[in-house]
Amino acid sequence: MALLSYAHGSGDAPLLGVTVGQLLDNAARRWPDQEAAIVVEQNIRWTWRELRDRARAFGAGLLALGLEPGDRVGMLAPNRAEWLVAQFGTAYAGLILVNINPAYRTPELEYALNKVGCRALVTEESFKTSDYIAMMNELAPELADAEAGELRAERLPDLRIVIRLGDDISAGMFNFDDISGCPMPEHFAALDKIADRLDFDSPINIQFTSGTTGSPKAATLTHHNIVNNANMSAALMRFTEHDKLCMPVPMYHCFGMVLGTLLCTASGATLVLPSAAFEGSACLRAIDAESCTAVHGVPTMFIGMLDDPDFAKYDTTSLRTGIMAGAPCPVELMHRVIDELHATQITIGYGMTETGPLSTQTLPDDPVELRVGTVGRPLANTEIKVVDDDDNVVPRGKPGELCARGYCVMRGYWNDPERTASDIDAGRWMHTGDTATMDENDYVRIVGRSKDMLIRGGENIYPREIEEFLYTHPMVEQAEVVGVPDPKFGEEVAAWIRLREGKTATEQEIREFCKGKLAHFKIPKHIRFVDEFPMTVTGKVQKYVIREQMAEELGLPKAG
Repeated sequence: MALLSYAHGSGDAPLLGVTVGQLLDNAARRWPDQEAAIVVEQNIRWTWRELRDRARAFGAGLLALGLEPGDRVGMLAPNRAEWLVAQFGTAYAGLILVNINPAYRTPELEYALNKVGCRALVTEESFKTSDYIAMMNELAPELADAEAGELRAERLPDLRIVIRLGDDISAGMFNFDDISGCPMPEHFAALDKIADRLDFDSPINIQFTSGTTGSPKAATLTHHNIVNNANMSAALMRFTEHDKLCMPVPMYHCFGMVLGTLLCTASGATLVLPSAAFEGSACLRAIDAESCTAVHGVPTMFIGMLDDPDFAKYDTTSLRTGIMAGAPCPVELMHRVIDELHATQITIGYGMTETGPLSTQTLPDDPVELRVGTVGRPLANTEIKVVDDDDNVVPRGKPGELCARGYCVMRGYWNDPERTASDIDAGRWMHTGDTATMDENDYVRIVGRSKDMLIRGGENIYPREIEEFLYTHPMVEQAEVVGVPDPKFGEEVAAWIRLREGKTATEQEIREFCKGKLAHFKIPKHIRFVDEFPMTVTGKVQKYVIREQMAEELGLPKAG
């Protein structure tokens, strides 16, 4: 009988039955005076005891404002120290943190806040081209006359509290630093009571993933999901309190907040945030100045570091390990990371938001060919299998859909039982939508994506969302969006558009139409106007033909 494509991860790290708050309590107890976080741009250095105390004060402050366990709190900000305080503070108070992409524009922000019924929002003032205060005033003009904490907005019916970062004063909003100063002793007592009775299977985090039907899905993760995913990965990479992790990955991603913040909390390692958003030079400076032993990132981040014009000025010999994930790693890049960046034990991770995030990872000592040709083996306490269209497990080496099961699988999509049931079957297997093979040693190779998702620089993008938006353009009759290979971002967004009869438009006009309404990474880089699309005999658009033709036209390798 042929060996089937099923494997169960083993390892020394046990499953932890603790909450996120208890994980931080443990770190503060074991390493109270050791540095927990270094935030370079803000010149902040906090010990584990300081981080715990700041988080508790913020959590108690949220309770003082009237929030209750189970309420949702949105977080809209790039990487900064307040992210850590909010992540742990909400956890202590039994609140559910809702991660919001800082690249979101006004319609996307409105959808996110209303989809999960956020009662509070913590927001940065502005970042890059985004003015978040202006966006909030557009969505809730009632802020101008509202008392802080008492918002009643027509377009945001659930939102009551807006907390802004920075020192400036905004009408109807609290300032972040004021929250930690408002709780009384009874609020700390209430915080302790909540923390003591919190169930580690309770939801703790909501992350938005682009949906194939156009609207993003709100993946809901538990303490158990993310605490253990961080702990398993930390154990695999042999992290200890002597490590320092340079973490340029955005914290609104699972990659950043789980495999960055919580991985360090589980192991006692120091988290180093080099900049608010990725900058190759900032990462190199941080690695050099802090003698970082690990660095995480998507392939484009590693390329950005290695290609920095001042790369030779920085000492990166302290590096040992880290995680590269979010897109395939070319073999040439892996060799450069090992030889030039000195991260000889860099690992490759694979997963999705819905699996909190990792389900497989290579080992630090795996040969290079396994670290570029595979995404590793299942993490400890995680099951994976490869199935055919009828959900039958296929023999080793045969392609099929990759599925994962175990502690890492999310509870479901927030208030969306139909979408949950379509992705998680009756056996609690998460269907990833990725096509994969498994070899005789349990190593998994990703060979395609059956759900049509593309990945640009670590950002998951579903074409249907962009297509449905393009359909709102008065000149557009039909739009088909695909991913095409890109040497910097792994993939770029390409759109084929058929205009309405007698209408005209330019590529620049289409992009301007998208600007401010779609996140920048979703705006098509390549646009072609066509009269017809390649079709099957049953009338379905052949997107693989579009991809191949675009790749050929652009002089790129054909998409996998």
